[in-house]
Amino acid sequence: MSDMDCTRLTRIAGPCGLCGLLLTLLAIAGAAVAKPLPTMPVLPLELGQKAVLAAVSACSADGYRVSAALVNRNGVLKAFARADGAGPHTVDSSRHKAYTAASLRESTAKLATLIAKHPELQALRDMNASILILAGGLPIRIAGEFVGGIGVGGAPGGHLDERCARAGLTAIEAETAAGKP
Repeated sequence: MSDMDCTRLTRIAGPCGLCGLLLTLLAIAGAAVAKPLPTMPVLPLELGQKAVLAAVSACSADGYRVSAALVNRNGVLKAFARADGAGPHTVDSSRHKAYTAASLRESTAKLATLIAKHPELQALRDMNASILILAGGLPIRIAGEFVGGIGVGGAPGGHLDERCARAGLTAIEAETAAGKP
């Protein structure tokens, strides 16, 4: 392209060559930055700690030595508590139950029942190494917003683990069933 052609294009279509490309890229980048970023609710650390301590305390009051884990909405561990004398397996089981409840956004007891009724869903157990479909894991919702999962392991029965997990939810005024605190 000759200088004369570039001059003519500049008058007709704006700057040409490298300057035109640069201005176009800056306009695109500016438009992308102008869009609002998505926001997500976050469960504060203090509430996470309060929930796991309440869950462990509830089980301890009934004579069960358990671990309780709380994960954020992405399944990453946020808070953890282990009663004195709780079995070593309870560390992983509580974390995996919390992860499963957060990942699938459902009670692990409900998932276990669903799989028992519909054997074709057995593959849910094998989605990844962190999934554990045993009762004791609950999703955490506060004011209708999903914020994570809590899991308890170590009581002599999943229904007891779940009861202690619910005590953790109650302690932080999270929804415990059907959207009710």
